[in-house]
Amino acid sequence: MKLIAARLPDILIIEPTLFEDERGFFLESYQKKRFAEAGIHADFVQDNHSKSYHGALRGLHYQIKQPQGKLVRVTAGEIFDVAVDIRKNSPTFGKWVGERLSAANRKMIWVPPGFAHGFLVTGAEAEVIYKATDYYAPQWERAIIWNDPTINIDWPLQIQTPILSSKDAAGKLLAEADLFE
Repeated sequence: MKLIAARLPDILIIEPTLFEDERGFFLESYQKKRFAEAGIHADFVQDNHSKSYHGALRGLHYQIKQPQGKLVRVTAGEIFDVAVDIRKNSPTFGKWVGERLSAANRKMIWVPPGFAHGFLVTGAEAEVIYKATDYYAPQWERAIIWNDPTINIDWPLQIQTPILSSKDAAGKLLAEADLFE
């Protein structure tokens, strides 16, 4: 696998090694030893799978307690995946990084605890699978509004307003949000 450092420290873009032949392809999406050698010492406890349609924006989510590190990949379609540093004492606090993940490019992104995470579906639809380092805890889940002007994410919107859940539409501004120390 190939590791690419993102613009923010701690965020890694992962390109798995692909083996293709006349039958199709094979790739290893996760192997604990190889990820540990790359500096990702995560104990994954939960896998999640979502399907979303064009223009759907999920996020920016995080859990203020029981924070989740996430290893994100796309198995169908394409998304623009975003991580925002919400660690108050970090030199990159409030900064974001975005990466196009798709079934075609097979890239993955490692989003460690301390970051808010979200994605926009840029293709007709997308299926996203991610491994999480802690269990979903709805009582600790928080959301930062997708269009916070202080973060200023350059979402590649192809429609005027993305499709949001009521929870995401009610997300807080970064200045009002519960944050990590």
